[in-house]
Amino acid sequence: MSDRIEIRKLTPHIGAEIHGVDLSAPLDPSVVAEIRATLVAWKVVFFRDQNLTQEQHLAFARQFGSPTPAHPTLPAAFPDFPEILLLDNKTLMRREKEGGGAAAGPSIESRWHTDVTFVPNPPMGSILRGVVVPSYGGDTQWTNLVVAYETLSPPLQRLCDELHAVHHNVLPISRGELPGALKKQFQAQDMRAVHPVVRVHPETGREGLFFDPMYSTRVVELQASESDAVLRFLRAVITDPTFACRYRWSDGAFAMWDNRCTMHRVSSDFVGERVIQRVTVAGDVPARA
Repeated sequence: MSDRIEIRKLTPHIGAEIHGVDLSAPLDPSVVAEIRATLVAWKVVFFRDQNLTQEQHLAFARQFGSPTPAHPTLPAAFPDFPEILLLDNKTLMRREKEGGGAAAGPSIESRWHTDVTFVPNPPMGSILRGVVVPSYGGDTQWTNLVVAYETLSPPLQRLCDELHAVHHNVLPISRGELPGALKKQFQAQDMRAVHPVVRVHPETGREGLFFDPMYSTRVVELQASESDAVLRFLRAVITDPTFACRYRWSDGAFAMWDNRCTMHRVSSDFVGERVIQRVTVAGDVPARA
């Protein structure tokens, strides 16, 4: 470990804060390797007081892979930075109001999910930058899908090992989630991918669940009633708070997570403006072995 880097673990299963690193400048390869090793080990890492520009945000991401377009279907908010996705609750509410809809609640997506699993190669990881954060609430939770799989009994592990799920960019809508106009944009293109319910992490070789409670719509190998039952069961397993951590945002905070073995969820328990910007790093095709 570098003499100046300090790693503070948040829970027994997931999450670590990294201190002693300035993300605004190019990092030494040894520091990049240390951050990546911490990310792979603890699934999500956090940095405080990193007041980066959009250009620096992208430069940091490029040290870990190739940034993807901001989103497969949603329009880019920044013409000069098409890789940055704007997560701004007030912008969402304004767009809905302009479209004639009712902008109730904080207008954020508050469901457990893994980013963009409805494409053949979902992102390897995502990097969030806190731009404007509420004085309280609006935390983000992450959960460890490797530990979730490892706690299953062997017969259930063997069942999941044989299954594949359809991931589809369809979104339910209710109070406090994506407004209707944005939902239509999100689903403007029909996008689906089939992934194994259990994938092997390409860097650790460990198995983990790769089921998404928001985008996984059915299990390929099962009848409809069986598929519904298995999906309900998996939703209960992967949302167990035992495997999760919760992070309190602050201005300039960064969060980087391994999208291959985690889910996350934003809490809608806040009032006022919340602005986060996201860059995703390209990933591989999920594989069973």
